[in-house]
Amino acid sequence: MPGIADPAGAPDLADSPPPGAIFLPPAVFLMGPTASGKTALAIALRERFLVDIISVDSALVYRGMDIGTAKPDPATLRRAPHALIDIRDPSESYSAADFRTDALAEMARITARGRVPLLTGGTMLYFRALSQGLAELPSADPVVREAIEARARREGWKALHDRLAALDPESAARIHPNDPQRIQRALEVIELSGRRMSEMHDRQPRQGLPYRVLRIVVCPQPRSVLHARIEQRFRHMLEQGFLDEVRALRARGDLHRDLPSMRCVGYRQAWNHLDGEIDGAEMCRQAIVATRQLAKRQLTWLRRESDALWYDPGMKTAQESVIVQIAKFLEL
Repeated sequence: MPGIADPAGAPDLADSPPPGAIFLPPAVFLMGPTASGKTALAIALRERFLVDIISVDSALVYRGMDIGTAKPDPATLRRAPHALIDIRDPSESYSAADFRTDALAEMARITARGRVPLLTGGTMLYFRALSQGLAELPSADPVVREAIEARARREGWKALHDRLAALDPESAARIHPNDPQRIQRALEVIELSGRRMSEMHDRQPRQGLPYRVLRIVVCPQPRSVLHARIEQRFRHMLEQGFLDEVRALRARGDLHRDLPSMRCVGYRQAWNHLDGEIDGAEMCRQAIVATRQLAKRQLTWLRRESDALWYDPGMKTAQESVIVQIAKFLEL
């Protein structure tokens, strides 16, 4: 893949900032598909540079969802604290707009301390919201949302994705049929405003990010390596007690599988298994397949990052080349 970090010829992204950008404070975006090794690299960078980590992950915001989200363990978080982890209960929602507000506040605090924000994660919508801002969309309406969910229970989310494709083909093309949260939101926007979400996004003026940003993508090569890592990680989660974690969440009594938190990859398959709908082997297969599909969608987003430095953690000297690039970037 073009742009993969190579010590003999890594793209030098720190040499030519846009005019005026040099006067903005620096920030580093560390992006990548799930199970690619972002956390390990983020910790290594924190030990090398004056950076503080901000999580960019829509699942890590939830308390009590630790094993299935591959949340850094307490010892790791003491060694390398991450902002925006464990800030919501699983019964609550958390939007891209919420993330942008919280991330900008954390970045300002880090910069004021004379340090550099290092934003790491795989929720690409959050990275886009932070970089470009969000369209002014109508607020969520519980009545409309419940009507959409009721229709989904009757007809299935695939039928609702087909309906979205008829009403807003551009949004439907960007939203996976297995992403009920975004399907629901796109249909809700149409119902409340009478306009397509894609149209509203296209008309929204971009909100600039007041930082100069170095973008790094962590991605093992070839793709089969990432697939193997995904399967290995999920099986390790099961060994760590993932099903017990989901049992404890179900036992609370106030959670259900249509909540955004319980729609996270792995959790919805485990919930279905504990409901008796699928056996353990099928749960494992579905969770691994769903995680690979998530990684594929993440890579589709990441390929649009034409100015990013791609890093293959399997290359022996690639990490050092990333460190060199960051050092040059921070010296500007």
